[in-house]
Amino acid sequence: MKIVKQDNQLVVPSIVTIPFIEGDGIGKEITPVCRFVADRAVQKAYGGSRSIDWKEVLAGEKAFKATGSWLPDETPAAFCEYLVGLKGPLTTPIGDGIRSLNVALRQTLDLYVCLRPVRWIEGLPSPLKEPQKVNMVVFRENTEDIYAGIEWQQGTPEAGKFLKFLTSEMGVTAIRFPKTSSFGVKPVSVEGTERLVRAAIEYALANQLPSVTLVHKGNIMKYTEGGFKRWGYELAQREFGKEIAEGRIVIQDVIADAFLQNTLLTPEKYSVVATLNLNGDYISDHLAAMVGGVGMAPGANICYESGHAIFEATHGTAPDIAGKNLANPSSLLLSAAMLLKYIGWVEAADLMVAAIDKSFANRRATHDIARFMPNGQTLGTVAFGAYLVSLIDETHAAADKPHGF
Repeated sequence: MKIVKQDNQLVVPSIVTIPFIEGDGIGKEITPVCRFVADRAVQKAYGGSRSIDWKEVLAGEKAFKATGSWLPDETPAAFCEYLVGLKGPLTTPIGDGIRSLNVALRQTLDLYVCLRPVRWIEGLPSPLKEPQKVNMVVFRENTEDIYAGIEWQQGTPEAGKFLKFLTSEMGVTAIRFPKTSSFGVKPVSVEGTERLVRAAIEYALANQLPSVTLVHKGNIMKYTEGGFKRWGYELAQREFGKEIAEGRIVIQDVIADAFLQNTLLTPEKYSVVATLNLNGDYISDHLAAMVGGVGMAPGANICYESGHAIFEATHGTAPDIAGKNLANPSSLLLSAAMLLKYIGWVEAADLMVAAIDKSFANRRATHDIARFMPNGQTLGTVAFGAYLVSLIDETHAAADKPHGF
């Protein structure tokens, strides 16, 4: 029941085991709804010949209470063994405390692409006049940049050693307040850049999208982000020169702050975006806000070479509404649809996406979305999931009718 990768292809059994992390806070509510809807889509799409065997693994608060560890070794091991998984939102303290569990999973499994598709769905509130022009896919580098976690806190012996190295060995004089500074290191490599840009270009070509835009801050960080731009162009010309010459793909670049402005003014100029880790974090949430918010934003973390992928809710744990049946499961639902498409179960994925689209077109949503819809009808988390299942059933029934009905 395991997915395996053979000859650069995923081989998926008809009954497939998918490990999942329930998540903290609202994860306890949205994850069961997501599984319920995904199971129905798979059942209807394949007439019961395919199914998912969900295998729960622990991380976050639930793991800590059960095992004393925020991320037990068994959890990344399960994702490694079964290749593809689903993850609800996890708690990450700000300041002192545990490192981000999300980052730990990405680094452990070398999930170097954070894939964030962004599109407007009819009926969703948007601050834009023409939100239908927003249709992009963000490839965010996932393992380097400041998220590598190489930093030292102000006042520690380690920070003092690093300061001494910078000033004595490297001749650095531009630190304004050296004795009270914390320090971080921003690694950006040729290999990390090339594999990300390669994946973005291959995705654009496979989906017949017109361009890949390299977003960077190379005008200031000339050797890290500037390197990303240069190495990206070099990779594109070296490996995709024929496709570029034939006009099948355009490779372009833009400074990050200009890109954020342009997405509001001319979003139709961009289709696939390749960028570094921190830029990608800002950009993907910025774009999500333009088309309904992070509650609507799906995401995946992928290593295309090994086949490993974790599909996740891109928002936080929302403790203020946890347990109140108010949470919007759409981010996780759309991520689950991405998972199904990734393993080749496209028909089931399409049923899920069509149901979500129809629900919003019908002005039915959870409170965070429905309150902004004209004549919007608010549904609780569980009721929203049930409504999506009813739409899946209706779509499947209509498809089964003889021609002419």
